[in-house]
Amino acid sequence: MAEYIDVHCHLGDKAFHEDIDIVLAEATKGGVKACLVCAEFYEDFNGILKLCERYPKFLLPCLGVHPAQLAPNETNSELQPMRGATLLDLERAFPYIEENANKLAAIGEIGLDFTPWICGTSELREEQRAVFRKQIQLAKQLDLPVNCHSRSAGRPTIEVLKEQGADKVLLHAFDGNVKVAMHGVQLGYFFSVPPSVVRSEQV
Repeated sequence: MAEYIDVHCHLGDKAFHEDIDIVLAEATKGGVKACLVCAEFYEDFNGILKLCERYPKFLLPCLGVHPAQLAPNETNSELQPMRGATLLDLERAFPYIEENANKLAAIGEIGLDFTPWICGTSELREEQRAVFRKQIQLAKQLDLPVNCHSRSAGRPTIEVLKEQGADKVLLHAFDGNVKVAMHGVQLGYFFSVPPSVVRSEQV
């Protein structure tokens, strides 16, 4: 049987709270040997570390501030509104990450998300870049890889990674074009692709 490592998952999500043992048993049957469990929000951090402590060497924690953060739900909509990450989001995250650095497999999920309803202005995009740069710098300081998101921002994400001298990089669910991806390959980056690749005209 082929063996796999799931390089990016969100098993800390509340959707898995009731059946995590079943999910992991099925993954093991399918040949999965380890999973990198990524954070999105500061509020995820403690739960992810505790979850990974329950399954040592199989679940590996990654902590970071995702480029898309929860926004106040002022209309009580069923759909949770999102906003771009800001430097303020790092103020609680960094001390926690530094304190637990020896437990981490990577810094993640970090990156850029230029989806218009999340990050629709040049000012907001530049703020996201600043957040991304800071987290890359922290990863380099801690000698950890980065697990990166790049929705609607494939080229800018690779540009910031290169500018910051990142060399231990996974670009998760990459949806940029082939030319941009090849630039990342030349820099030594690793890529995973989303299931939507089957509908891509580039394939």
